[in-house]
Amino acid sequence: MLSESARMASAAEARFRIDAPNAKPKRVKVIALDRPSEAVVKELAHKAWNGATFFTASAFAGAPPAGSFSMQGWLSDLAGRTKDLIDEVDSADLVVMVATAGENAQAAALIGEACSLKRITTTGLILGGASASDETLSKTLSQMRPWSLMLVIASAADYIEDMLIALRA
Repeated sequence: MLSESARMASAAEARFRIDAPNAKPKRVKVIALDRPSEAVVKELAHKAWNGATFFTASAFAGAPPAGSFSMQGWLSDLAGRTKDLIDEVDSADLVVMVATAGENAQAAALIGEACSLKRITTTGLILGGASASDETLSKTLSQMRPWSLMLVIASAADYIEDMLIALRA
């Protein structure tokens, strides 16, 4: 008896495969949640991507000033122009949040909630997993876990690039 994998690789099953690429590229939004991850995201933005756009949310690191909270002023493109979080989430198929172990990743809650309301898939990537202590890593994980459908701890910045390629950004 053939295994399921062997059966799916057979010539008889090949007629059910779709060989054409997706007609519509994925709209991926990559958001740096802190200053160290911002540097990595800015470097990645210079590479060739399939329509991914890159942002920073490092302004989230502090508490919002009393009475002046706005969804529009806390997300920036890499040129420093402010963007409306809801508009960006509305035009996304996937939102990837990048944080650094031990840094403040509280922005994940606001971004994740906006994505949840719009039913947009989220992925969290945490930098510095190899050098961070368990306590430091745990702090960042606890801030991102509730808001990430998939959460990956990366030992090096090049792993972030590999993950974005795998996600077809």
